[in-house]
Amino acid sequence: MFKKIHKWFSYDMGIDLGTASTLVYVAGRGIVINEPSVVAVNQKTGQVVAVGAKAKQMIGRTPGHITAVRPLVDGVISDFEVTEEMMSYLLNKAQSGKHTLFGPRVVVGVPSGITNVEIRAVRDAAKGAGAREVHVVEEPMATAIGINLPVRDPVGTMVVDIGGGTSDIAVISLGGVVQSRNLRVAGDHLNQDIISYVRSEFKVLIGEKTAESLKIAIGSLVIADKPLEASIKGRDLVSGLPREVVVTDADIREALSSSIDTIVESVKEVLEITPPEVLADVMNRGIYLSGGGALIRGMSDVLHEHTLIPIHVADDPLTSVVRGTGIILEDLEKYLEVLIENENELPPAT
Repeated sequence: MFKKIHKWFSYDMGIDLGTASTLVYVAGRGIVINEPSVVAVNQKTGQVVAVGAKAKQMIGRTPGHITAVRPLVDGVISDFEVTEEMMSYLLNKAQSGKHTLFGPRVVVGVPSGITNVEIRAVRDAAKGAGAREVHVVEEPMATAIGINLPVRDPVGTMVVDIGGGTSDIAVISLGGVVQSRNLRVAGDHLNQDIISYVRSEFKVLIGEKTAESLKIAIGSLVIADKPLEASIKGRDLVSGLPREVVVTDADIREALSSSIDTIVESVKEVLEITPPEVLADVMNRGIYLSGGGALIRGMSDVLHEHTLIPIHVADDPLTSVVRGTGIILEDLEKYLEVLIENENELPPAT
């Protein structure tokens, strides 16, 4: 009886709490929010001015007393109060126009390998934002569930999730992670690589938004049939005046080469320590690539070239994690084994 009442007066939600973007899934409705993980704060009053897309538009354009910040760094909470404000905004927006008697039951995706204190911080922030019950799942597991892989079967499955702040590499079998590696080399790091390269080679300073636009527009890890190029505007480091330069896909390829090599080597290292029977399954089934990094041209080709294993790019890789949290929500009892264990016994966040 309580379950029926709960469905009438509350909404279960899945949250992909990402460094670059936060997505919210509402049971029965699907993905209802996809907002940048950015918050604008008035430093004089301490009040939140804007959250999400509106706050992202303010980056680099704010007056001195307003700061646009990312409260999550490398996939974990760096500013607890601002994160709580952001989650409260997103949860309220997801339930806009609806009055609920109970707070929502929430499943949150977090990077693999984060500490107990960091997990506790996520749980406390979600509860502070109004959640009644909070469950935590590692993002590689949520990704695998979101792309309908048989995570609960005695079959080895490998997932490479290249997000904004972290890259998660995991081999999964029987509802658990067999081997995993978490890297702080991901989308944001690639943007910084582009900024550094343009500064070094062209003596022009560009911002993070411009670098990300370049990565999306002409980023390619393999030589394309037709060369790609884009014009960008920045500040000339010699004269201090505005200057426009043309950047090609070869420039972006060179800028990203070191970080991509790091990701590839980490994938190979995880394969090297994977048990033989599980590794045989991975060789037969292939590696599944998700996250924003999966959309970089040639990423799957580079991984295949270095591992000799088939690479499958997930359908809609940007939403794999949040779709996984949604599937867990729909049948929480079935997926209890994939959630982080003993989450109620974790020490308080400090």
